[in-house]
Amino acid sequence: MQNLKYYLFAFTAFLLWGFFSLALKPIAYVPSFDILFFRILLSLTLIICFTLVFRRKIFLNDLKYFKKLSKSDQKRGISLTLIGGILLGLNWFLFIYVVNRVNVQSASFAYLICPIITAFLASIILKEKLTKIQWISVIISFIGCSICFLNNPNNLFFALIVAMTYALYLISQRSNIYFDKLNNLVFQILIICILSLPYYFIKGFTVPQNLSFYGYIFAISTLFTLIPLYLNLYALKGAQASTVGIMLYINPMIAFALAIFYYKESVNTLQFAAYFLILLSVFIFNYRILTRLTKKLQIK
Repeated sequence: MQNLKYYLFAFTAFLLWGFFSLALKPIAYVPSFDILFFRILLSLTLIICFTLVFRRKIFLNDLKYFKKLSKSDQKRGISLTLIGGILLGLNWFLFIYVVNRVNVQSASFAYLICPIITAFLASIILKEKLTKIQWISVIISFIGCSICFLNNPNNLFFALIVAMTYALYLISQRSNIYFDKLNNLVFQILIICILSLPYYFIKGFTVPQNLSFYGYIFAISTLFTLIPLYLNLYALKGAQASTVGIMLYINPMIAFALAIFYYKESVNTLQFAAYFLILLSVFIFNYRILTRLTKKLQIK
C-alpha cells in the first residue's frame, strides 16, 4: 500500500493506547488526581524538551504567524486552545478514574462509542451532514447504549462522560487551525498543568514512596501519551484521515479483551448484545470508507 509507513504509525498509536490499562491498574492505590498530576508534569517536561531540541524553528514560526493574525483570530485561537486544554484535562482525569475506580470495560466502551458521538455532535454543533445510513448507525448505537444502561446505568454514565469530553475536544479542535498540532498540544498540556495547580495547593497531594510508581508514570507519559499522540499526528501527513479514524477502534477492542481475559471482569449476555450493536453501528457508519479501502486493496 502506498505510504504504508504512515498507516503503520497510526496502527502503532492505537495499539499502544489499547494497552493503557496495564500501566494504570498497578498504581490504582494512588488517587486519580495525583496520577494525573504526575502524568501532566512529566508529559509537559518531555514535550517542551522535545520541542526545544527538534522543533524549535517550527514553534518560533508558529508564534510569528500568530502575531500577524487579526485580533479576532488571535482571540479565537486562544479560546479554542484553552477550551481544548480543559476538555483534554477532564478526559485524562476521567479515563484514569474509570479504569482504576470503575472498570476497564467502561473505559473501552467509552472509546468505542466516541467516534459516533463525535459525528452526532458535529452534525449539531458544526452542521456537518450525515447520510441516511450514518443516521441508521447512530440509532443502532443508541439502542446498544440503552441496553448497556439497562444492564448497568452507573458504568454507562461514566463511559458516556469520558466519550463526551473527548468528542467535544475533537470537535473544538477541528476549527483550531492557528497552531501546528503538536505545538497546540504543548500549550494545552501547559494549560492543564496551570489549571490543576490550585487543587494541589489547597488539598495537597501525596508523593508515592514506591519507586515502581515513577516507572509506570514514565510509561504513561511516553508510551501512552506523547509517543502515540505524535505517531497519530505524523500519520495524518501521509494517511487518509478516514482510514486513521477507523483504526481508532483497535484501542477499545484491545481494552475490552484485556478486561475479559486479563482482568477477569465479568460480562453477561446483555453486555455482549450491547457491544455487538455498537460494533454493527461502527461498520454501518464507516461502510462507504471500508468499501472504498477494500476496492483500493483489490486494485493494488
